[in-house]
Amino acid sequence: MLILVTGATGKVGRNLIARLLDQARFSRARIRALCHNRRLDPSERMDVVCGTIADRNVVEAAVKGVTHIVHLATCKETPDDVMDTTIKGMFWLLEAFRTSPSARQFVLVGGDAAVGHFFHRHDGPVTENTPHRAYPGCYALSKVLEEVMLEQYAVQYGANGCCLRAPWIMEKDDFKHTLSFGDDLFGGPDWKTFFAPEEARRYAETGTVPLLRDADGRPLKRNFVHVGDLVSAILAAIDNPRAERQLFNVSMDRPVDYGEVASYLARTRGLASVDVPSAFHSNWMDNSKAKYLLDWRPDYDLEKLIDSAWQYERQPNDPRVVWYPG
Repeated sequence: MLILVTGATGKVGRNLIARLLDQARFSRARIRALCHNRRLDPSERMDVVCGTIADRNVVEAAVKGVTHIVHLATCKETPDDVMDTTIKGMFWLLEAFRTSPSARQFVLVGGDAAVGHFFHRHDGPVTENTPHRAYPGCYALSKVLEEVMLEQYAVQYGANGCCLRAPWIMEKDDFKHTLSFGDDLFGGPDWKTFFAPEEARRYAETGTVPLLRDADGRPLKRNFVHVGDLVSAILAAIDNPRAERQLFNVSMDRPVDYGEVASYLARTRGLASVDVPSAFHSNWMDNSKAKYLLDWRPDYDLEKLIDSAWQYERQPNDPRVVWYPG
């Protein structure tokens, strides 16, 4: 077994490779890491290919002899790069996969941006049958196109593809920084833009957290997944016949409720909260298909997500760096 991991230096890639090298089930597997802007050091069971997936020659060299592809590389809101990297890159990967005599499975990690997550109102739980509904911007469009391309390669060529659709992926102290009013904010919304500068600065200094409300005025529900749970789902899907040509939602059992977050942080850490009205919509990803077919279970619930983020202590050699805009 030779597993190609694209986006190997990212949050999911690094955790996945560590688990692949550690688990007894994959003790005879070799890893090939495809790196672009950053590098990994090769090891006894891992070789490294450097270059962009937008380059067909790079992709063909990376796929040579591979049995499995785990495709993690992507772009965020970077219009100058998204078509070359996300769309053309996936096309070259799929072309190399379908013509390879050794390739057996293509695993894509997609995103809930493909169904618009909290930008669109959903009348019920978001399932694998929920229609694609990208929100404005190039990133959400690219997530839709990725899923459609993988699906159509199964239709056109019988390709064995599997898509794990993930919401916002957390690790370390990420979740703590999603609630920051300061410049260390991770992701969005940008809370300080909802308030006057002096007010936002005061919230940052006191550790006040936003209680985001949806378009109906209720505490907003938004889906998250911890990187450890996503990696567990990827491992469960690899070489699993029940994953063949399937799409799975991979998320926490319940979405994060910003009202519950505010209450828990007030109770456990004495932090105040402030209401933030919005036009966003609550939504709930249904992960029961992944639990049923992959025999997978998320380990993180709301309290564990919060506690792990607030208890995490960064070392001097582990600076907080966000590698992409958006």
